[in-house]
Order: sequence, then structure tokens, then C-alpha cells
Amino acid sequence: MEQRISLITLGVHDLAASTAFYEALGWQRSMRQAEGVSFFQCGGMAFALWPWTSLAADAGVSPERSGAGGFALAYNTRTREEVDAVLAEVAALGAEIVKPAVEAFWGGYSGYFRDLDGHLWEVAWNPGFALDAAGAVTLPD
Repeated sequence: MEQRISLITLGVHDLAASTAFYEALGWQRSMRQAEGVSFFQCGGMAFALWPWTSLAADAGVSPERSGAGGFALAYNTRTREEVDAVLAEVAALGAEIVKPAVEAFWGGYSGYFRDLDGHLWEVAWNPGFALDAAGAVTLPD
């Protein structure tokens, strides 16, 4: 198996509302002709929103869930100040700020929000993770 992630799919309760949330953040949908799913190109990978019950059925798992889900998505910023701006923007769109941004033990600055379906997102500025012009992170050796 090659080391890569090609697509992240989030199970959502209301596809239209969740799609509108991400579009309001300035994200551009791709493949608009696809029915029952919303796709977004995110650099070299894709991001999808799909009704939670459809995702659970496709995976053959129970649609019941609770807690943090064992993962968080992350959005890295170019500056410390951008962290606060992004958290304010998502809060204005109905996201829940679960941890306001604070100085992080690893030398950066970050906070967390839950999107409309409760998925955790970290918004972080990490001085050790350079972002290129397209926003791709470059991990140090």
C-alpha cells in the first residue's frame, strides 16, 4: 500500500446544510452532477460529504455513534492570527467552538471546532509546518 490518503468522507445528517456550511467558507464544489453526495477538491486529495446513514450502510456498520469518533481533521494556517479569524468565521456559520485557540505545548497556536455534524476540526498555526503557495503542508525531516 502506498503512503497516501486520497479521499476523506464525512457522514452528515443534512447534506444540503453541511454543503452550504463548507461553501460559505469559500470551498468550491466539484462534480456538482453527483447526486446525494458533495465533493470538494482539496489540493492533491478530495473531501466528500455523504449522508451518515448512507455511509454506514455502505460500510456495513451501525449508524449509531458517539464521542469524538477517534479522529480530528486539521486546517493549518499561514499565520497565528489566521487561526482566530477562521474560528470566528466557522462560529458565525453555526459551528461549535469546543476549544478556543491557545498557545500549544508544541510551539504553535491552535483551537478546535465541531462542524454542523459534530466532526472535530483543529485550526492550527504551526511554525514548523511550512505551507506552499497551494496550501500543502511540508513536514520537516
